[in-house]
Amino acid sequence: MLNKPIILIGNGGHASVLTEILLTQNRTILGYTAPSQESNTFGLQYIGPDMAIQNYNPNEIELILGIGTVNVSNIRKSLFERMKQLGFQFAKVIHGQTILSPSVTLGEGVQIMAGAIIQTNVKVGNNTIINTGACIDHDSNIGEHVHIAPRVTISGGVKIKNGCHVGTGATLIQGITLGNDSLIGAGAVVIHNIAAGKKAIGVPAKEV
Repeated sequence: MLNKPIILIGNGGHASVLTEILLTQNRTILGYTAPSQESNTFGLQYIGPDMAIQNYNPNEIELILGIGTVNVSNIRKSLFERMKQLGFQFAKVIHGQTILSPSVTLGEGVQIMAGAIIQTNVKVGNNTIINTGACIDHDSNIGEHVHIAPRVTISGGVKIKNGCHVGTGATLIQGITLGNDSLIGAGAVVIHNIAAGKKAIGVPAKEV
């Protein structure tokens, strides 16, 4: 069954952007989950806390994780993995105004926002966000549970491992590697590999 009804996990700003994309694409949104009922910009129904999703048949709906990040965080990863263990599937969200090479590989639950450009042979892992206007060049490999913030520029052959956060407007030159759970500050220019779990800021970026 194609285009199953959707439940959105979260009700913040990132969820609002995703909701607008989905409505533009005529997707059916059953409602949203959150710790408590909140006002929703689009008038979506409140379903309950996240685990209320268990009241639905995993074969009849798809999930979308509407929680963004501003730094390295395990929230998206833990929610994704918990729902996968319960048998649910996550839909991809791809804004209509993106440029994707036909050879791009996208994992489950990937979200690609307006104006993003992803070039030849790029691989993007499960549950990763490619945010507004980001540019990822050829043969780069983006891991799982990664957030590429708006206007990030990633040159060819870059490897970004699981759980990383690359801040707004950062630039990564060709061939470098970011270790698992590393954090790149906004506007940084990364010209060397960054070790796992490290934060790097500045021009050129240095670990801090």
